[in-house]
Amino acid sequence: MLRCCIVTIGLLAAGCAQAAWEIRVWHTMQGAAASHFAELARRFNEAQKQYRVALAYRPAGLQAAALAPGKSAPRPHILQVGDAGTAEILSHADAIVPLWQLMREAGQRFEADYFPAVAATLSDADGRLLALPFHASTPVLYYNRDAFRNARLDPTRPPQTWYEMPETLGALVDAGELCAFTTARPAWVLLENMSAWHDQEFATHQNGVGGDEARLAFNTRLMVRWISMLSSWSKSGYFSYSGRGNEAEARFAAGECALLTSSSASYLELRKRAKFDLAVAQLPYYDDFDEAPQNTLFGGAALWVMAGKPKQEYRGVAEFLAYLAWPEIQAEWISVTGDLALTQSAYEAARRQGFYAAQPIYEIAVQQLRKAPTRDSQGIRLARLQKIRDIIDEELELVWKGSKAPLDALNTAVRRGNALLDQAAKVHGGR
Repeated sequence: MLRCCIVTIGLLAAGCAQAAWEIRVWHTMQGAAASHFAELARRFNEAQKQYRVALAYRPAGLQAAALAPGKSAPRPHILQVGDAGTAEILSHADAIVPLWQLMREAGQRFEADYFPAVAATLSDADGRLLALPFHASTPVLYYNRDAFRNARLDPTRPPQTWYEMPETLGALVDAGELCAFTTARPAWVLLENMSAWHDQEFATHQNGVGGDEARLAFNTRLMVRWISMLSSWSKSGYFSYSGRGNEAEARFAAGECALLTSSSASYLELRKRAKFDLAVAQLPYYDDFDEAPQNTLFGGAALWVMAGKPKQEYRGVAEFLAYLAWPEIQAEWISVTGDLALTQSAYEAARRQGFYAAQPIYEIAVQQLRKAPTRDSQGIRLARLQKIRDIIDEELELVWKGSKAPLDALNTAVRRGNALLDQAAKVHGGR
């Protein structure tokens, strides 16, 4: 449990008259998350006078701007990086200060009890956190209870396994549904998370956590079966491809599709837009895999500390990050933003406040992350991960069009993705 949060005015030296040390934070948040992040920074600034947190929104290109050598403009102290950029920022080891090192050198007691599936991707070989997990989600199954009722299906019993799904989809199609099931972000949901959920290797060397030698290995028996099943559903009208991003969410929210797999972070927006009885369930799985369900993956972002700042400023960085990780602050954050609890303490604080009783969807999502990951269900830490996702989507699109067999598409995606990893290894090895 985090025992130290923030230095208060009373603890500051009485004779401190100099201007506050500025702590610059670059982030990519928008909407409710950006507003509440600004509120937390304001409260931190008002609680003490030694440091002033200054937030700045930075869209695409944020990482490159902060990591580029020879940059004359002031770099941030804290940089928000999405999960797909973890390997990239770690390849600039001299540009960051590991979180565990920052806290130790700043004398900040930091013992946050992060869920293992959250901490795994952001920890070193000794299990020490490299960055502060922040802004988290994981994929779940959304469904339209009204569509279930219209198809004479029990609206309280969504399919728990993929083997149960065809009967449900068939009933929906027979009842007139033109789009029974669709998915957002196919590469992330259908391959990355399905691999972890069944404790199957997505890439070697612990999905990249174990070293830069990792190479893709998701052309497995599970994935061939899974993509083949989806291909057959596509031909029969059970599955509808909507696009590589979040296009499927718009179709689902409009009532066009009856079931959707997508991020838990989308719940608040879907609930706002949907004019039907919206429900959420655990991501289905194949029950003939002994290891399933294992854990889904932490998707979101982390706050990284940049190198090259004065020691005194790092004390302020440590204070601010410890403040953000405090269980009560985390519980408040998830209630406002719809993010998932990241620590057991934050989960318990939110539960005591009645959050999960009022919003059971977040309980479902958190439970998918609470199981300790195995070597094969670790979070994915690969260079050029977003480009690899693009390759996967390209190959899957050929399957949905019927112009490529599932096994051929998976083999090609692995080969093309590994070529990218080989290129990245040459670039990073030359630094």
